[in-house]
Order: sequence, then C-alpha cells, then structure tokens
Amino acid sequence: MPSPKLSVLVGKNFACVKIEGRATFASSPDFKTLLNELGQKGFNHFIIDLTDCILMDSTFLGVLAGFGMKLNPSKTPSGRGIELHNPTDRVSDLLENLGAGHLFNTTTGPLRLPDDLTTCTPESIKPTHEQIARTSLEAHLTLSDINPENQARFKDVVQFLAEDLNSLEKSG
Repeated sequence: MPSPKLSVLVGKNFACVKIEGRATFASSPDFKTLLNELGQKGFNHFIIDLTDCILMDSTFLGVLAGFGMKLNPSKTPSGRGIELHNPTDRVSDLLENLGAGHLFNTTTGPLRLPDDLTTCTPESIKPTHEQIARTSLEAHLTLSDINPENQARFKDVVQFLAEDLNSLEKSG
C-alpha cells in the first residue's frame, strides 16, 4: 500500500502539513515523528490539509488525536492548536465515530496561508515492523482513552498489537 505524500510549509510558529493519498498505519511513525519534531521546534499552530487525503485509518487518526491532546487549543499560547482543513466525509465520520472530533477545529474552503512560508521536505524514518506495531498500539490506546466506547471496539486489536510487539521485542 503506497504511503501518503506529506508536504510541509512552515512560518513563524505555524506549520501546514498536507496529506495526499491514504493515511494508514504504515505511514503513522513518519507522521508522528514529523509532528513531534515540529512541536519541539516551537510550532504551536498546525493546519493538517486533508483535501487530498482519500482515507485515514484508526492508527493514523490515533497518532493525530494523541498530538491533538498534547496541543489542546486551550493549552497553547496562540489558542489555535490543530485545524483539520477540508476533511472528506469519510474522515469526518471516523473522527466523530471514534470520539476525536472535539480535539480539532475543522475548516473548509480554500486554504489561506500566511505569505512568509518556507517549504520543508520531511524524510521517512523507514519504520521497522516493531516501530509500526508500537505506534499502532499507542494510537489505539489513545483512542480508547479518548472515548470509552473505543475500548470494546479495539480490544482485540490492542491485544493483538501488544502480543505482536512483545514477540518482536523478545526476538530483537
């Protein structure tokens, strides 16, 4: 399954990440690393442009939700946090069904960005099976923390991922 294309534009305390294609578990470690690095560099206002994101799985959403919890708008100096721009109906439904929609501001229409932006090309960390399993487990635990209904929904997934990760750690 092809990874999505991630494009990044940055300005003063501002980052826009455009996701094109399928946002899935396989690309979640790269996305998590990118968001964490941008956050560590002081960016506190994020726009995630989902105009060309045709689907998002629960792992990718869990990574995004975990970052959204860290960057809760009420806790950031700008009061802005994360904006999801032009999510498809499918992605919007996933956000609401898994109880993560409240973590984000949603905007639609043409994307309006400041003039003083520079392009930044993220590099893939080429995640190992263990990194993918760990990221997937953390993402599903995050979704379970956000919405208690997700605990039952992801119980088997969490158990499988925990066993898989344990096995990988023992063999590594």
